[in-house]
Amino acid sequence: MSITQKGRIIQILKAETGVSKAGNAWSKQEFVIETEEQFPKKICFTLFGDKVSLLNGLTENTEVEVSFNVESRDFNGKWYHNINAWKIDRVDAAAPSGDFPPAYSLADVPPEREGDVSDLPF
Repeated sequence: MSITQKGRIIQILKAETGVSKAGNAWSKQEFVIETEEQFPKKICFTLFGDKVSLLNGLTENTEVEVSFNVESRDFNGKWYHNINAWKIDRVDAAAPSGDFPPAYSLADVPPEREGDVSDLPF
C-alpha cells in the first residue's frame, strides 16, 4: 500500500545509527509534518538506511509531499506501527496546481523572419 500526504515539515529529528544483533549497520531518521486540512494533523515519518539522504537540503517550514507505506508488526501480542517514507518531493508554492499546461503570451511566440517562405498551402 502506497500513500502520499502533503504538509509542512515542522520538525526534523536527529539521525540514529547502530549495529543489529546480526552485525549489520543500520540508520534511521524521523521527521514530522503538519497537514494543511481544516483540522491539521501531525504525522511522524521514518526513513531507513539510504533513504535518510532524502532529507538533505530540506529544512523546517518546507512544504513537501511525502510518499509512504504503513506497516504493522506483532511483538509479544502487541501491535506496533511504522509510517515508512520512501520519497519526499518539495512542493513549490509558486507552481500552479492541477494538470494544466503553463500559461503563455504573445511574447513566447518567436517573430517571423523576413524571407521565410513556407510551403504550407494556407
